[in-house]
Amino acid sequence: MKKGNLYLIPTPLGETGFEAGIPLYNQQILQQINTFIVEELRTARRFLRKAGYTNDFEAVNFYLLNKHTPENEAVTMLENATAGENIGLLSEAGLPCIADPGNIVVRLAHSKGIGVIPLTGPSSIMLALMASGLNGQNFVFHGYLPIKPDERTRAIRELEQAATKGNQTQIFIETPYRNMAMLESILKSCHPSLILCVAADLTLETEWIRSMTVQEWKKEKPELHKRPSVFLLGSG
Repeated sequence: MKKGNLYLIPTPLGETGFEAGIPLYNQQILQQINTFIVEELRTARRFLRKAGYTNDFEAVNFYLLNKHTPENEAVTMLENATAGENIGLLSEAGLPCIADPGNIVVRLAHSKGIGVIPLTGPSSIMLALMASGLNGQNFVFHGYLPIKPDERTRAIRELEQAATKGNQTQIFIETPYRNMAMLESILKSCHPSLILCVAADLTLETEWIRSMTVQEWKKEKPELHKRPSVFLLGSG
C-alpha cells in the first residue's frame, strides 16, 4: 500500500492576513487533509477556518504535540499516513519544527518511509536575518538563552565573541514578556561597537526592525514588552 505524505504547514506570525506570507497553494492542500498534528487545538482550529478549511471538525483527527510528547505517542500520530492518508503538521506561528516542536514526528516519518513535504511560509528568524544587514552567509540560531541573569550575561558574551572573531551572525529569541530584560543585558554586556539588530512584530502592521551599534541602542530603547522579537548580534 502506498503511504501518505506528512505536510509541514506554516501559519501566520500573528493576527495578520494570509496574504502576508501564506500562499494560496497551502490553502488548497489543507482541504485535502483530515488529520492534523497540532500544538494547541483552539488556535489550530481558528487558523484552519481563517484559511478557508470547510471540513467538519467532528470528522477531523487532531493529535496534540508539544516538547513533552513521548516518542511512542508520536508513532500513533503517523498511523493514518502509514495507511495511505495525507496528514498535516501545523506550527503555532511560522514554520513547523523551527523554534517549534515537531521534529520528532518528522524524524519518525522518514524512518517509516512517509514522504515529508515542507510548504512555503513565513519564518521570523529568516526575515530578521534578511533585514538585519548582518552576515547571511555564516549564522547560528540559538533559540532561547538562559533565564537567570548571570547565566544569560555569560551566554551573551560568548555570542559576542563568536560574532566578532568569526564574523558569524548570532540569532536568538526570548519570551516576549522578558524582551526588555534581554535588551538591557545585551546593552550592559556587549562592546559599544557591536551591531545589534532587533526585529519585532514581523509581518504585522506594527513591524519594527532596527540595526545599530550597542552604543546607539543605549540612546534609543524601544518598547518591546510582549512584542514577539528576534535578536541578532554581528560585527560591523
